[in-house]
Formats: sequence, structure tokens, C-alpha cells
Amino acid sequence: MPSPYRKILVAIDGSDESAQVLSRAAGVLSGNDGELHLIHVIEPLALAYGADVPMDVTDLQSGLMKQAREMADKYAGQYKIPETNVYVDMGSIEKTILDKADKLGADLIVVGSHTRSGLALLLGSTARGLVPGAHCDVLAVKVDQ
Repeated sequence: MPSPYRKILVAIDGSDESAQVLSRAAGVLSGNDGELHLIHVIEPLALAYGADVPMDVTDLQSGLMKQAREMADKYAGQYKIPETNVYVDMGSIEKTILDKADKLGADLIVVGSHTRSGLALLLGSTARGLVPGAHCDVLAVKVDQ
């Protein structure tokens, strides 16, 4: 039976577990026609550390974007994802992923999920943030060992 997923958006964070997340997404498409799209989102430093960043961080953010693009291209090459399907964006992580999934008409978003304590025990914070706003299925890949 063919996979119901034909367009999959894979969100990676650049950690060592990104390969696990990509592998799972590729496995969903295995033997079926479909497309993998890869996204890495960088939160602007003003969002990550509050609006009061006391210095110009433009060069730092440009450097982060360049490094992120190189990392994303490396992973994309391992899974033969075309450059046109690789996105490195800056913004709110959950909102940017959801917006990209909607724009692509994705059937599935695949994201890693780390085990935490308390309420985050069920899903990692990014996965937990994606589920309520997603217009497609979300696969949270458990990446803790």
C-alpha cells in the first residue's frame, strides 16, 4: 500500500539527532513517489534573548545563517534532497515551520522530540508547538537514546 504522504517537510535543528529525524522521514517515503523538503529555522537573537540585545548582531546572525545553510546542504546531500527543497529561514521556529508546510502543501511535518520532564514529557517543545497549528500530520521522532 503506497504511503499517504507525498510531500514531507523535515525540520532539523543541526544536532547529531538530525540524521535520525531525516532517516525516519526518508523511511516514510521509501519505495513511494514523493518529495522531501528540509527546513532549519534560526530564531532571531532578539527573540531568543529578549528585545534588549545591547549590540548590533547583524554580522553574527549572517554567520549563523551561513553555517546553518552549510549544515542543511550537507544533510540534504546525504538524502539527495534538491537544493530547491532546502530552506534556512529566520523567525519563530514553530510559526516558520507551519508557514512553510502550508506554503508547500505538505502532507506531513517530521520533527525530532527530546524527552523532558513535566508537561514536556509527551513531546519536545517544538513538536508540542507544531501540533495545534498544523494543517497536516506531525510525526515526532523520539531522538533520545
